[in-house]
Amino acid sequence: MKVPFIDLERQHKPIKKDLMQAFERVLDSNKFILSDEVKKFENEIASYTETKYAIGVSNCTNALLLSLKALGIGTGDEVITTPFTFVATAEVIAILGARPVFCDIDGKTFNIDVKKIKDHISARTRAIIPVHLYGQAADMAEMMDLARAYNLKVVEDMAQAIGAKYKGKMVGNLGDTACISFYVTKNLNALGDAGMILTNDEKLDTKIRAYRVHGAQKKYHHDFLGYNDRLDAMQAAFLSIKLKYLDDWNAKRRQIAKRYDEGLGNVVMTPHISKDNESVYHQYTIRAEKRDELGNFLNSKGIGTAIHYPVPLHLQPAFRYLGYKEGDLPEAEQAAGEVISLPIQQDLTEEEVDYVIECVKQFYKK
Repeated sequence: MKVPFIDLERQHKPIKKDLMQAFERVLDSNKFILSDEVKKFENEIASYTETKYAIGVSNCTNALLLSLKALGIGTGDEVITTPFTFVATAEVIAILGARPVFCDIDGKTFNIDVKKIKDHISARTRAIIPVHLYGQAADMAEMMDLARAYNLKVVEDMAQAIGAKYKGKMVGNLGDTACISFYVTKNLNALGDAGMILTNDEKLDTKIRAYRVHGAQKKYHHDFLGYNDRLDAMQAAFLSIKLKYLDDWNAKRRQIAKRYDEGLGNVVMTPHISKDNESVYHQYTIRAEKRDELGNFLNSKGIGTAIHYPVPLHLQPAFRYLGYKEGDLPEAEQAAGEVISLPIQQDLTEEEVDYVIECVKQFYKK
């Protein structure tokens, strides 16, 4: 049996007719940039995430960049974030001339360890970027208390967590801004690159909207230098269709995760979901002994796997200039050597999930 890590054909086949109609509608409109399609989708996302404002941009990396820029982050500033995430989270900090300051993770949730953040705050600290990794929210209550106490901004990296909840509240409106990825592998995925910025702050909304169009609130009138960073109308139309299915898709991911939990709980370390959280399981990531050997074995059985992430950011060559060394952030380093993600796409059958479970068990019986 073959169990793909992700299979977009399965997702798109039942809704292909709707996607093609959207394509034809946008094509016939001849309006491809920041059109009514984008405004409609922005309003839908704002409503879905229970935020006041949603700003469509080209991708989540630039959503993070524009958020930090609008918050005034720049040369000489420091921004605290996690080393156990995709490079974009810290990359944008450095691109703006600020310094990424890495705080170790909680070994159970893989999210930034909020209790350790205070140790990294300095006179130069201006912001914190928590990442809601694998679809589970970071501990935002304690983090926001800390941010208020030290007058710090908070940008939520929710690239993997649209639809997730923290203490019964939708992720995305807990910090100053929040950034969504609609990359093709995400729970809510475009047919290409796309992203969104959420905020409840009207001034930030106005500023970010200007930043995405070269610093102009009025066409050809530039109040400051900005970027070319707009969401395509075609992607907005596709995403609007998929948004209707998101809650059902996320619910199916939770069902698959529960089946994995029950089948693998005594074999490997299954995901730990904090009591305050409702995860959307963008990834089902386990901690496993002989991780690489397990991955090779599963691949030989036709099961797709992935490692998110094999090298923590503080040990990446691109961040060597920061001066970190091996052993500085032990929880992130240990996780990087043990994590492996199993298939979790909502279209998996029970037979496929059971096959993955049996193959994992078979590996550890050898």
